[in-house]
Amino acid sequence: MSLKLDSLKVHIYADGADKAGMLELYKNPLIKGLTTNPSLMKKAGVTDYEAFAKDILSEIKDKPISFEVFSDQFEEMRKQALKIASWQANVYVKIPITNSRGESSCPLIKDLASQGVRLNVTAILTIEQVEGLSKVLNKDVPSVVSVFAGRISDTGVDAVKIMKTCGEILKGQPKAQLLWASVREVFNIIQSDEAGCHIVTVPHDILKKAIQTIGMDLTKLSLDTVLMFKRDAEAVGYTIHV
Repeated sequence: MSLKLDSLKVHIYADGADKAGMLELYKNPLIKGLTTNPSLMKKAGVTDYEAFAKDILSEIKDKPISFEVFSDQFEEMRKQALKIASWQANVYVKIPITNSRGESSCPLIKDLASQGVRLNVTAILTIEQVEGLSKVLNKDVPSVVSVFAGRISDTGVDAVKIMKTCGEILKGQPKAQLLWASVREVFNIIQSDEAGCHIVTVPHDILKKAIQTIGMDLTKLSLDTVLMFKRDAEAVGYTIHV
């Protein structure tokens, strides 16, 4: 039996900031939620953060969606987080695990969690960060722990092993969901499932590729590849005089 995306236990979230792509993927029942961040918004040409978020939320009301604070000062981050959380019931507030000076966000996270804010703690890359975070999350409030497995793999470290360890650490937080972030290729989705992650966030381009290719017959894919080479050579009119 060929593998299918809908057979995986991990929940797939679309990660991006272009409105058309977000709305298209939102309508797909395979997609269980959405995430974005300031860098993705910048890349998509978004200039008004709040207007963009509220425009998206006017159409996405029944799946979790994360929006990130962008201040580097904890008190201002707190104010932004409370404002973002007030926009809609399906919103999770993304808080980076540290600010740009490397100062831990855990005191702020503890404060917001105690107020019932649904948090998506992001930019996590170490087991130590997950251990610290596990001590300040609210056991009664849903939260997401976003570990950048793709960036971990970029350093030559086994991300699957790290994610499994993170899952063990979070067992004391029954409402915390472990998220595999920074997907680099389709196979990372499979790895996230094997690692026991609850969520994997996938960029729109990789997600569309996964929908098309996961479960494909490899013999057919081989033939398609040969046909592609043939068409491209013919289109250019390549010749070799023999």
